[in-house]
Amino acid sequence: MVRADVFNMEESFPAGDEHVIEAIGRARVVIREGRVIEVGEPIIEDCPLARRFAVPVASIEPGAIRANMESRIRSFGMCTPDRQVLSETDFVLFGASELMMEGLRSGLLDAAVLACDGAGTVVVRDPALVQGIGGRMSGLVRTTPYPAVIERIREAGGEVVYPETAGIDQVGGALHALERGYERIAVTVAGAETAEGVRAAAPAALIIAVHTTGLSNDEAERLVAVADIATACASETVREAARPKALVQGGTGVPIFALTPRGKDLVMAKLSATSMPLLVKGGPLPPADGAGCPGPLV
Repeated sequence: MVRADVFNMEESFPAGDEHVIEAIGRARVVIREGRVIEVGEPIIEDCPLARRFAVPVASIEPGAIRANMESRIRSFGMCTPDRQVLSETDFVLFGASELMMEGLRSGLLDAAVLACDGAGTVVVRDPALVQGIGGRMSGLVRTTPYPAVIERIREAGGEVVYPETAGIDQVGGALHALERGYERIAVTVAGAETAEGVRAAAPAALIIAVHTTGLSNDEAERLVAVADIATACASETVREAARPKALVQGGTGVPIFALTPRGKDLVMAKLSATSMPLLVKGGPLPPADGAGCPGPLV
């Protein structure tokens, strides 16, 4: 178990160490030298997924967000040189990393492009590396490179696209994957502009839109137009934009929408692999009642 309070700061952290995350409820969190320095105000109050975290967030407010972030630092070294990067445990059934993990296992995907604290944009082929990185982290805005974390990713067969800066550039990551000969790639994106950039640079990429809370109507429409899968988070606009296009919805409270046949194939592969009991029902998507959703939808 990692404990930030026992690090030798001069030896463990580089000068200027800083990580910025848009965390639970899209609150801005700043972490420096293994300590949570700043927690902003969230834009939602409640989330059914957050209530199921290892350190539950029953009410989304800065103190609870801080406690959750600190628990991640202690438990797996988030935003520290001790960051652990491998996991094979599903945290949710239809998370972006869980879907990509199954895509790599089943052969639907050759590689996944995602972002990791301590490394930036990475290209990953190992299912456990996808889950170890993406299942534990979302909303990463900026990070600091750690040689130890980069080496762990490389030892697991992953590639760090910008090792000197830990830059986050999903378009560059997609191009890097294509240059390495990976044809069937999945790319996680946050925002319509990034999604459009990935689609232009890598037309065959499977785009998974994440971190969608708070998107405007225009952003949601643009995102749904180019993505293969979109997570709804607490976004009312994504739910509405996906309504006429969605082929499959996974989950109810915090659903994901498969928007293309390729996206549907990935969701169906995950359904086929799970041992959980399933209820499958046809009907319009998303369900109109919105039961169990985050609140408020924004």
